[in-house]
Amino acid sequence: MRELWVKIDPTLDEKTKKKIIRKTSSVVSAFMVEPEDIELARKSGATTLVTSSEKGDIILTENLSDIQEIRKSDRKVCVAVTVKSKGDEKKILAAAEAAADYILAVCPDWKIIPIENLIATTQGKTRLLASVSDVQEAKTALETLEIGVDGIVADVSDIRQILKIHETVKEVKTRTSEIESAETIPLIPAEVKNIKSLSSGARVCIDTCDLMKEGEGLLVGCQSASLFLVEAEVHETPFVAPRPFRVNAGSIALYVLAPGGKTRYLSELKAGDEVLIVDREGRSRTTTLCRAKIEWRPLLMIEAECEGRTVKTILQNAETIRLVTENGSKSVSELAPGDKVLVHLEEGGRHFGTLVKEERVIEL
Repeated sequence: MRELWVKIDPTLDEKTKKKIIRKTSSVVSAFMVEPEDIELARKSGATTLVTSSEKGDIILTENLSDIQEIRKSDRKVCVAVTVKSKGDEKKILAAAEAAADYILAVCPDWKIIPIENLIATTQGKTRLLASVSDVQEAKTALETLEIGVDGIVADVSDIRQILKIHETVKEVKTRTSEIESAETIPLIPAEVKNIKSLSSGARVCIDTCDLMKEGEGLLVGCQSASLFLVEAEVHETPFVAPRPFRVNAGSIALYVLAPGGKTRYLSELKAGDEVLIVDREGRSRTTTLCRAKIEWRPLLMIEAECEGRTVKTILQNAETIRLVTENGSKSVSELAPGDKVLVHLEEGGRHFGTLVKEERVIEL
């Protein structure tokens, strides 16, 4: 569970301190205050206080030697370390080894590398918090090394900024939860009935900010309710090296499955957009696009049958494009009637990419 703490600037007037606490206490895990502000903070609605005083709920210290003594009082302890050198990183590791409940890393010249090092060395030993002064710093700290820090200390006095940082923390929580409980996309085999060579047309290569493995790719198709699993370029050929970040997704007008069960047209996609990577077991994860590359190439239409429905897709006619099967994958250049490939079927139509199960739509 990611935490959000707010540091109350001791130089602010009492009215402003009270306002910050009252306006943000519902979204903040704890407030960091000076001992002289403890009573004010309590009266303003703060439930958890981090302070150097023994009256706090979490005791703040800069000395490693204080850790064991504080823990004897059944209080949690947070060690604050200003990170300016490798020596400071070692101090944080020592605090983690000494069983500090929290470690607050303050990086005056905010850099990503120290945070990377600290996440790597303290993971599982303590809860690492990063002091930030704006939303972007919070986002970076929460996403560094894919793991991110365990919490944010907002050294900010602007209430709107605090609330924006809270939204960033909440967004990362949600995204982590989605990853942990990734949606399974039902896939079933469809029998290939017809393969037809077409003239050249615009096709799209989707280059992601991720690496895919054998059996993973994107779901695309001519009909929004029937999508073929096209494998990423993970196989080496005599002519082309693997490009595991890429799916040669097909004709520019095809649908592709995106997060949230939505579909997009390949023509709409651009750098920064998101699509859904799916494997042959139907496990899915979200990825961001690095680029969508449109080129004119010879095309191939593939028709298959599944559950009494005819399903279609149009792909580039090249040996590097492969459709995923139950036990492997097959190049479209080797595909023949009778082969079975994996598809995803749905009922209903789409309204701007959103599934409407009750709507009847016919796409031939």
